Amino acid sequence: MIVKVAVVGLGSDVIQSFNQAIQLIGGINDLNTPQKSIIVKVGVFDHKTNHHTSVAVVDAIINSFDSAPKIFLAESENYKGKTLERLQKWNALFSERVVPFDLSGDTETRQVKVADETIGLSHILFKPNIFVSTHVLRTYEKGSILKNLLGLIPDKKKVRFHKKLEETLLDLYEAVGGVDLAVLDGTYLCGGVAPSASRTSINVLVVGRDAVAVEAVGYALVGLNPEKIPIIKEAVKRGFGEGRMDKIQVLGEPFESVKEKITQLLKASKKKTRKSKTEKKAN
Repeated sequence: MIVKVAVVGLGSDVIQSFNQAIQLIGGINDLNTPQKSIIVKVGVFDHKTNHHTSVAVVDAIINSFDSAPKIFLAESENYKGKTLERLQKWNALFSERVVPFDLSGDTETRQVKVADETIGLSHILFKPNIFVSTHVLRTYEKGSILKNLLGLIPDKKKVRFHKKLEETLLDLYEAVGGVDLAVLDGTYLCGGVAPSASRTSINVLVVGRDAVAVEAVGYALVGLNPEKIPIIKEAVKRGFGEGRMDKIQVLGEPFESVKEKITQLLKASKKKTRKSKTEKKAN
């Protein structure tokens, strides 16, 4: 079966761009109902950086779920700061319907098996609630959309799971019933995950119902072969999604044109970085 993933340019009207992406993948009418609350798992490891989905893109996600009774912007605690402090990145969007949610503070949990550990996950993460994973486009082999699932674990000592990361992420994926909508925010392309990592303006959105396919397209756009990435290989093996580019229908912007644009921008960014370093040494 061919899986649809939308790659669209981000114009000045982000809501319009996002709606275009949603239409290309066949809509989300089955997700956007008065009976189902929406969990938007944002990825904000360090709130002192800008390596997270923009306010404008999260706003567009919220706008697309106009029938939902409640929308939770969810994150968990880590050693970079308290959850609600980090979620203040999106405080302009908070309302009676759109609320921040601390996954680490929920006392109503469900016990699940994750990489040989039993972990209590917040009750809001499970069906019938709709789960949306959104993160930034980045040149990072551990991923974005699927890597974002590590933040479902409520305790701050998540680093221990990096030794068995693929197993952990996919156990979490299975535990919550999968990702209903995946949104890669390519307002900027982030060069890795370090606080000092570069950001290059790209202005592209990657959206789909198959989170594995969206992650795969993101890898391919930045020059990585998704079929060689461990998390993609294992996800496909478990039957969680599609990771082969020849089985993914990329709609919207011509894939090769966007990929070439990103390649050229990355080259220019690296050249600029090298020049800056040379100048600093000379001084």
